[in-house]
Order: sequence, then C-alpha cells, then structure tokens
Amino acid sequence: MAMRMLRKFIQTNNQILIIGSRSVGNINIPTNLHTDRNVILNEEKKNMNGDINYANDEESNNNETNYEEVTSMPLYEHHIPTTCIQKSILSMGAAATALLNPWRHDMVAVLGETTGHPALKIIHRMMMEDNEGQIILQEKPRINTKSVDILALSKLPEDTLGYAYFKFLKDNNVTPDTRMPVQYVDDVDLAYVMQRYRESHDLFHTVLGMPTNMIGEVAVKWVEGLQTGLPMCISGAIFGPLRFKSKQRRKYIETYLPWALRVGANSKYLMNIYFERRWEQPLNELRDELGIEYPPEI
Repeated sequence: MAMRMLRKFIQTNNQILIIGSRSVGNINIPTNLHTDRNVILNEEKKNMNGDINYANDEESNNNETNYEEVTSMPLYEHHIPTTCIQKSILSMGAAATALLNPWRHDMVAVLGETTGHPALKIIHRMMMEDNEGQIILQEKPRINTKSVDILALSKLPEDTLGYAYFKFLKDNNVTPDTRMPVQYVDDVDLAYVMQRYRESHDLFHTVLGMPTNMIGEVAVKWVEGLQTGLPMCISGAIFGPLRFKSKQRRKYIETYLPWALRVGANSKYLMNIYFERRWEQPLNELRDELGIEYPPEI
C-alpha cells in the first residue's frame, strides 16, 4: 500500500511532484525527485557566496514559516514547496531506500529535510544564542571549492585543521562540491542551517578523527544525533550497526559507541564553530577547546 502511494503523482498549487521508482529485489523505491514547474525567484535575493539565492519574502520577515502551509512560490533556489502529506510520503520512500543502501546520499538528504523541521528550529536557536553561531547565520558562509582554497589548505602545516581537512578529502577521494542543495525545507533560515550542517559533515569527520567507513560514519552520526537531534542522524546511528559484521560490532560496542556518546554529550556544539576561520589552528588545540576526547584508533 505504501509503495503504491509512493508511485503516484501528487499535484498541488500547479506543482507536480513526481516520484519515480526502481526495483531492488521485490521492493520499489524512489530514485528521482523533481518538479515540472520552473523555479521562479523574487527579484530581490540574498546571495550565499553566489551559490544559493534566497528570495526576500515579506511573509518571512519574522524568519518563521508556517510548517503546515505550502508556499505558492519557491523561497530560494532549488526549493520545492510540499505539504505535510507529501513530506510524509517522501520521507517513507527515502527511509526505505536509505535503509537498503546507506550510500544513497540523495535519499539520506531527502530524509533529513522532510523530517528535520523541529530539530532545525532548535539548531537555529542554539546558533543564535552563541556569538560564533550568530556570525555564521549572519554571513552564511558556504563550504565548497568556490569558497575554500583547497590547494592553499594543502600547504598549511600538517598539524592544522586546514591541512587535516585537505588530507581527509584527498584520502577519501571526496569533494565538498558533492553536497546536495536543500530542496524541501520551507523556511529560508532553516534551509541554510540544513545546508550548513550538510557542508560541515566532512569537517565533523576531520575534527572527530573518524574515517568514512561504516564504523566511522555511525560514530559521527551518534555525535551529530546527540547534538542536533536530527531524526536522520539518530536513525543512522541506531540502524547503521545492523550492517556490521561480528568483529566490527564488537569493536563498535566496546570502543567507538562509548566514545561517540561521551563526545556527543560533552563537547561544544559543533554547529557553532566557524571552521573557515580556524584553518590555521592546530587540530589538537581545537579538539581541546571543543572538549573532544581524542579519537580511538580505527
């Protein structure tokens, strides 16, 4: 029944949300999410380093959008307005896909956006209550190869955050440009918070000293889940270990889970760290400042 719902067209406010499907075993799961309506932006825009242009909407002057309503116009570039029912359907399909294949980052992203509104409001509030977090929200920095000089980071001393981040990207053959733009968050400010979280994820890995293997990802998800409360992170932390082999599970339970729980509960709020201003700071000094217990060896 749920899968049949996921395959139908949903039409609202002249917008058609199309959910394609593909087969994995006997289960159909969504693979393509798009809208047939061109994105139309207000003439007055805020620019986030030239990548995401957010529209100035008079109805959003109080930086709050009614989550129950669907805006008739996109609020920012890539935004797809959706109802709560549509978000529920999207989240079910995304959750099923992500559970079967945790490396489907597009579905993980959709799950985070369609279930994260309450948590994003809390993250935004906590950032507003912190001086460094406030600056991040005011300046709205982006983390990508247009805004960060990766080559310059490679020339920093090896003990710095900047060099460690460069090495993480190189060793794991990843780039910050692969982070998907936010689409389903119906609030301009909260959309940026989600984008910031998404683009900071590799920096969380770097600061926490965790690789991108399954144990490393689950450990980071525990820290993120405890700090942000995002359902996507919490579900990843809980269900990720189901894919562990027996040896991995033993190491995880004995070492990495207790460490991740301590760090998540006791360290400074990572979303309030303006990493781009700390490239030259020694990594271990930053860990001490944030109260991050040194990571166990993977």
